[in-house]
Amino acid sequence: MKTRAQSWRDMSAAPRFFIAVVVVCGTAVLTYSVMHGRSENPLKFLCYLVIALAASRLKVNLPGITGTMSVNFLFLLLGVLELSLSEAMALGCAAVVVQCFDRDRPIPIQVAFNVCSTALAIAVTFATYRYSLSHRAMSSPSTLLFLAACVYFVANTLPVAAIISLTERKSLRKIWTDCYFWSFPYYLVGAGVADMMSWLHGFTDWQTSLLTLPVVYLIYRSYRLYLGKLADEKRHVEEMADLHMRTIEALALAIEAKDQTTHDHLQRVRVYAVEVAKDLKVDRQGMEALQAAALLHDIGKLAIPEHIISKPGRLTPEEFEKMKIHPLVGAEILERVRFPYPVVPIVWAHHEKYDGTGYPRGLRGTEIPIGARILAAVDFLDAMASDRQYRRALPLQEAMARLVDESGKSFDPQVVSVLERRYVELEQLVHQRTDSLSKQKLSKEVKDKDAKAEAAIKPAAGFEAQGQRQLPERSFLASIAAARQEAQTLFELSQDLGASLSLDETLSVFAVKLRRAMPYDAIAIYVRHDDELVPEYVNGDNFRLFASLRIPMGQGLSGWVAQNLKPILNGNPSVEPGYLNDASKYSTLMSALAVPLEGLQGVVGVVALYHAEKDFFTSDHLRILLAVSSRMALAIENAMKYEQAESSAVTDYLTGLPNARSLFLQLDRELARCKRDNNTLTVMVADLDSFKQINDRFGHLEGNRVLRLFAHSLKETSREYDYVARMGGDEFVLIAPGLTPEAAARKAEQMRHLAKQAGKEVCKEDILSLSVGKAVYPEDGMDAERILSEADKRMYLQKRSQSNPKNRRLYPRVRGRLTAEISGSGPELAMLGIVTNLSLGGCYVETSGLLLPGSQFKLTFSHEHTNVSIEGEVVRMDMGMGAALMFSEATHDVRAALQRILEQLASLEAVVDLKRSHNAAAGSTM
Repeated sequence: MKTRAQSWRDMSAAPRFFIAVVVVCGTAVLTYSVMHGRSENPLKFLCYLVIALAASRLKVNLPGITGTMSVNFLFLLLGVLELSLSEAMALGCAAVVVQCFDRDRPIPIQVAFNVCSTALAIAVTFATYRYSLSHRAMSSPSTLLFLAACVYFVANTLPVAAIISLTERKSLRKIWTDCYFWSFPYYLVGAGVADMMSWLHGFTDWQTSLLTLPVVYLIYRSYRLYLGKLADEKRHVEEMADLHMRTIEALALAIEAKDQTTHDHLQRVRVYAVEVAKDLKVDRQGMEALQAAALLHDIGKLAIPEHIISKPGRLTPEEFEKMKIHPLVGAEILERVRFPYPVVPIVWAHHEKYDGTGYPRGLRGTEIPIGARILAAVDFLDAMASDRQYRRALPLQEAMARLVDESGKSFDPQVVSVLERRYVELEQLVHQRTDSLSKQKLSKEVKDKDAKAEAAIKPAAGFEAQGQRQLPERSFLASIAAARQEAQTLFELSQDLGASLSLDETLSVFAVKLRRAMPYDAIAIYVRHDDELVPEYVNGDNFRLFASLRIPMGQGLSGWVAQNLKPILNGNPSVEPGYLNDASKYSTLMSALAVPLEGLQGVVGVVALYHAEKDFFTSDHLRILLAVSSRMALAIENAMKYEQAESSAVTDYLTGLPNARSLFLQLDRELARCKRDNNTLTVMVADLDSFKQINDRFGHLEGNRVLRLFAHSLKETSREYDYVARMGGDEFVLIAPGLTPEAAARKAEQMRHLAKQAGKEVCKEDILSLSVGKAVYPEDGMDAERILSEADKRMYLQKRSQSNPKNRRLYPRVRGRLTAEISGSGPELAMLGIVTNLSLGGCYVETSGLLLPGSQFKLTFSHEHTNVSIEGEVVRMDMGMGAALMFSEATHDVRAALQRILEQLASLEAVVDLKRSHNAAAGSTM
């Protein structure tokens, strides 16, 4: 026999002692046989020796161990029958030595043990047979031979099984029954063959008995075929078990790879769990179940929504209730697999706690399967020592301390004790295994041949030839994690892009979220304004340089992308206008990915990513950017429309100046500032005289030109911190902080000159003049309404004092606010409005309705029981604000009622002004 090779130094004390005893006893037996050696027929002995040595080469491997067995036991039994003790001893020991030196170079202690144990077996068998034969203990020699065969079987196999049990720490009974007991029938068959050879020898000479050698060979072949079949079946079972486990592991890794932060989670949990189970002497079935459960315990998370699993903060109670179903779902999934060992109970109970406060059933103590108790503690330790979306990893020592704190509460004290004793050793074992696995490349290089981007050499000189970057090799875990991250990023982008109407906020959120899906060194998002791309958002390297660019459509990399509506992959950033085709001088950025942003009304801009590495961007990066570009374009369109609508609410659409709403807000702010700084504020109200004649003679388009020209000139000639606004119609207001009276007079004269110049430039004649009224804080009022009213009155006083027959205002007007009903030719045109600037000749109506110039309307309003219903014609319309109406000829009663309302409003205005002046005077004396 040949046992597993193991040196004397590697053995513990017990196997050393056993070997020493066997060697000593065997040596004594060999010494006795040599000293009492004799041979009656040397030729016969020599022939048997040669045949036995040849038979020792006919070996078969023993199942389950690294030992072998030959058929020379047949000749040993024959030697016991027909040879002396010394001859049988020499025959058996020589065959064992030949068998030991058959292939590998044997260890001396191994040869000594095998020879000595064989010598002891031969001696015991020889003594049993010859003693029983000489004392006639049994009447039948055949029965006696079968007894000797049984003795030889036990004496030959038991010492070898014992030393294997001691060195490999396995059960003696299990080794003997599994590896040797199956061969017992063959010993009995061998005994029968030896008895037949001895029987033939009784009738003929001993040479005739050698004719039974073919029978010996048949025994060997039957041995070999039988053991080969056993080995094949065992190998098939092991391969299937290994395939089963590898399939489980691959499935578990693929499921877990959805969370990129826990790639090593399974490896760590499995190693820790198996080693702890060995310490707690869990049986083989439990060990197999624990190993599978360690891989598949979180498979039930397939039923948990992705946003809950990936949530970067604490779960809400409702979300936690949803998370609690994953052990049940995992158990239901694995129940269909029908494992041959109890995996389902472990998965089902791995979130139970030792004190009964866990879920799903609230089991406590030993009611929880031992595998689930081990898995719960190991999973907790790994979770504490690993990064999660909602917190950073704790040091292993601190994680272990928290686990110890939960001993007896959440976790089994025995499991915690083992982990506390061995966690450093187990962590080193995990690192060894993960390091060896990380060196294996499981994915082949991937090349995306579907390049949707246009060749970069098309736009202009200076572009690099488009390159396809070679994707680095990465494991299937990284591929799955990348796919999951991409899906999560696209989902978040689609949610966040529509969450804000602010263009700056929209672009900032887009840039931050996009960086999670693809790396870049700089980003520039250009928005189209007329025929030019203007960078609305820039971040990263050389952001000041990109922020200063103004790219005409069709020029440079981004201009070409916008004009042709085609992306560019790995273009040259230096061709952008402003880089002057010299990338080394201005930037270290070497590659660019530019994608057009096409909205409902055409291209709205370009998003361009830049990187310092040449040909850095891949087709995957292009695919992701194209996937979000349409959504991005719509978000930009909506944000720009909102900004435009917001601007139009405070901006006059014709002149681009702030409107009346914005004027009052700004005036309140300026007054508050002047009060804090104890400074003066000058408000100048200007009205274009004879402007109606321009509209009547030259048309409204020319009148609009006059307004735009005057507004532009007034804005350009004012100080940077002055505020110029169009109050409505042909009235303009100038807010000038800290303006002295002399400077105010010069400014009024300058404004009249600007108005006269605007009229001449458009109408080619001196037709336009300007009336200017001025009010100063705090002398003329303390609030915006009072100051504007005073300036307006002074403007009208100046207008009435002018002898210019072209003055279009024939009637004095009074400011007020009266609710009026405006009705046209049909009931569908009825609307409400606010009458302001009322006079006997007409009024101004603030309304959101559309009152087209030339249209006839009936106006109905009242004040203090005086009702007026009068028809008029729209002479001017201010889009979104209101219209100016000129009253038609009315009856004497209507004009009388209108006059009474004007007197009432003037009286009220005078009273209000008087109260304000008194209040102002009282405030100044305090």
